[in-house]
Parts: sequence; structure tokens; C-alpha cells
Amino acid sequence: MPYKRKKRNKKTEWIADVMRNGKRYYKIFDTKTEALDWESEIRKAPEKDLMIPLESLTLIEWATKYLEYSKVKFTIKTFDEKKSAFKGFFKQVNPSMSVEDLKPVDVLNYLRVQAKKRSGYAANKDRKNLLAAWNWGIKYLNLPSPNPCLTERFPEERHNRYVPPESDFWKVYEVLDGQDKVMMLAYLHLAARRSELYKLKWEDVDFAGQRVRIGTRKRLGGSLEYDWLPMTDELFNSMVIHRQAAKNDWVFPNPERGLPFIARQRHMKRVCNKADVKPFGLHAIRHLTASILAQEDVPMVTIQRILRHKQLTTTERYIRGLEPVRPALEILSNRNSRPQVPTTYQNKQQQKFEVM
Repeated sequence: MPYKRKKRNKKTEWIADVMRNGKRYYKIFDTKTEALDWESEIRKAPEKDLMIPLESLTLIEWATKYLEYSKVKFTIKTFDEKKSAFKGFFKQVNPSMSVEDLKPVDVLNYLRVQAKKRSGYAANKDRKNLLAAWNWGIKYLNLPSPNPCLTERFPEERHNRYVPPESDFWKVYEVLDGQDKVMMLAYLHLAARRSELYKLKWEDVDFAGQRVRIGTRKRLGGSLEYDWLPMTDELFNSMVIHRQAAKNDWVFPNPERGLPFIARQRHMKRVCNKADVKPFGLHAIRHLTASILAQEDVPMVTIQRILRHKQLTTTERYIRGLEPVRPALEILSNRNSRPQVPTTYQNKQQQKFEVM
């Protein structure tokens, strides 16, 4: 099926796209009718007549096709990340270049600039998105292999996410009111991600069973999956009161529009300043929940279920600080099998005593 694309001069062109026997054929036309007619001819033509030279796929055509797929497949946040990677890439690499002409050194040079201007982490994120896009192109667009985006990774300097003390969370909680107060409690008691509460509907709240259905796309392939989590008594009582004031199907809508929030820029910084605490983000509350549970000796597999992680190793990275492993490390100092061998310091002290 043809798809349209606007050129820089705002003129619209149509890309004809046909897949036959594992090979993909493209051609650009001025009208949709011409593109449809050409596709019909290609589908009916004998195999021997298809050995005609067709226009080579350009980098911008590859990017356009992949982003069309990504917009349906992934979340808005993931799609925007991929779109941003292409936007930066085409500032340095000619988008009209044929896919056959892209070399690993072109990709490496772009990523090197990003590592210097932004960070190694940012460069590696762009690398990941370009790599995935080319692998998709190999599978569906017959792009050349091996993947030219499979370059070396750049060193990263990652800083641990700031997780507030529990007391700071409650200070922020106390300065909030109405929906925001209920929402803040839900973040802590459900260990929910920001987007999960933004998209929460009343049909996902089971008051009879005192539980909430959380939907996430943080799964392999981006599929939407649901998990039921029990509501604490405190959250349940808050949600009952909040339900009475609800005006539509969304649990936490934007009051100005009645629709789910997309982003709340500077909201947390504003309320943290009002509460006179060091600013922290909404995702830090999810880490705080895990940290509190770990300090109370809740089994790691239970915390994993609450956070809804597929891998236990992911949960372990959420645990704040080293306190959860301190009891295990204390075993090392309590062992009785340590050889009674004098240390260098003890030998020197003994020699000093003998001289005196």
C-alpha cells in the first residue's frame, strides 16, 4: 500500500511499496493513483520481469518506514526517543544517502560527536535505537547486512538516582491536596510508574476486591500487559473518597482538560520547593517503595512482584543503598575459622614493646 511523504518544499510524493518472494520493491510517484497502478503491475508481473533496476532506498525512507511502525508498536515516550535519534543523526549524515552507502564509520563519527557534546550514555542510547531500526530494516526492507550501526559502545558515567528519605516524601504529601494527594499516595503504595497512573481508569479499580489493575508496556516487544495489585487500607479509603468527586472515566485526569496527563513539567520541583525538601522525581518514589520494603526484610521475590519486574536482577538495582546486604556481610566478621596469624601492625607493636 503506498504511503505519502512531504518533501522539504512541502510537495507531497507517494512511495509505492511491494514485497515479493522476500524482496521489497520501491518507487516514488507524484500521485497515489500512479503508485497504486505501479504496485498492481509489480504484483502481477512474472518473476523474470522484476529484474529491472529500481530506485535504491534512501536513509530517510528507511527512517520513515521504521517510525511509522514504531508509532503503532511502542509507547509515545519510546517513539519520541527513536524520532529524536533520527533527527540528530540526519543533522550529520545526509538523509538522501542510499542505504547501501552508509558505512560503520559514518555511524561511529556521529556517535563520537554525541558522546562529546552530550554524554556516553546519550550516545549509546542513540546507538541502541539506530541498531534496532537497521535490524528491523534487514528483516523487512532488505537492508544490507551486517548492520553498520553495530559499533563499539562508549564509556558511561552513570549517577545513582536520587531517592528521597521517607520523611521528605511525607512532607511533600502534606503540602498537596485533592487529587494530587491521592495520586502521590498511589505512587508509594502501588510502586506505580508515572504513565501507569496517568492512564488509570475507574474500570481498573476493583473496590469490591480492594485491588487495582495496572497496565504497562515495559515488556519485551512493547505489548500491553496488566497486573492486579491489592490496595492498602489507607489507599482504599482515599480512593473511595476520590471516586465520589470523579467527573469522567479517568482516575487522575488533567483538571483543565479532563483527559490524561501527558507530562507535568516542573510539577514535582514546585511541590518539593513548597515542602522545603530536596527535589525528587516521581520515579524516585518507586525506588523509595522498594527501599522501604527491603529495610523491613520483605523477601526480594515479593518486592519483585510488587514492582512487576520480569527479572529479579532489575529489582535488586532498585534497592537503595547497601543496608539490605549488611546482615549478609556481617557473616564474614563473625566467622571463627579465621587463622590466628599476627598482622603486620601487630608484629610492629610487639617489636616496639620488646625494645622497651
